[in-house]
Amino acid sequence: MKRVKLVVAYDGTAYRGWQVQPGADTIEGELNKALSALLKEEIWVIGASRTDSGVHALCNVAVFDTNARMPAEKISYALNQRLPEDIRVQDSREVAADFHPRRCNSRKTYEYRILNREFPMPTKRLYAYFTYVPLDVGKMKQAAAYLVGEHDFKSFCSTASAAESTIRTIYELTVDKTGEEILVRVSGSGFLYNMVRIIAGTLMEAGKGSLAPERMEEILKARDRKAAGPTAPACGLTLAKYEFW
Repeated sequence: MKRVKLVVAYDGTAYRGWQVQPGADTIEGELNKALSALLKEEIWVIGASRTDSGVHALCNVAVFDTNARMPAEKISYALNQRLPEDIRVQDSREVAADFHPRRCNSRKTYEYRILNREFPMPTKRLYAYFTYVPLDVGKMKQAAAYLVGEHDFKSFCSTASAAESTIRTIYELTVDKTGEEILVRVSGSGFLYNMVRIIAGTLMEAGKGSLAPERMEEILKARDRKAAGPTAPACGLTLAKYEFW
């Protein structure tokens, strides 16, 4: 028996998120199906990040155990022949038998893209949220600064979350604009359900001028989902980097 780690990239548009759900197409479900057929045994992967419906990833991590004799580093090549075109394994390798991607120290980085121009651009509709309302990036940066560090992010968490604790640490939160695209980039030890999308939606409210940047402090203190801005659509969100130590 060996444990194999996969690094998986995917376009989440057609999927109901990562986690297996009855009657729904999911990233985890596609991996389980393809691996089971390839290795001729029932395989169930364990994912590092359970991305939501419509969210993309460049580098989600999954592990599984197998008795197959195929070398771990060759599995990625064979598996990509069986997966849909919108899911591709970027790396496969054997890891320690006790390695669990959700039980070790890690740093996740998400990127949220906003297309801020007069009219939508069809080629970007699946990977960036479009708004024609001018956004003040300076105000978005000011608002973002209040969220860096360890805080109780209950105001930035979906009410459907079952998390035992809503305290999280954000290491870095930047807002940058290149041409007509604004990129919100956030790194942290872990994130609550919908947390990054709610942060993006709240920062956009600051950018529109309907929320003063300094109000982020009272939003955090409120510990109430209603205090923060809307949940930004999933299409703009991508899991961009995953680091373990």
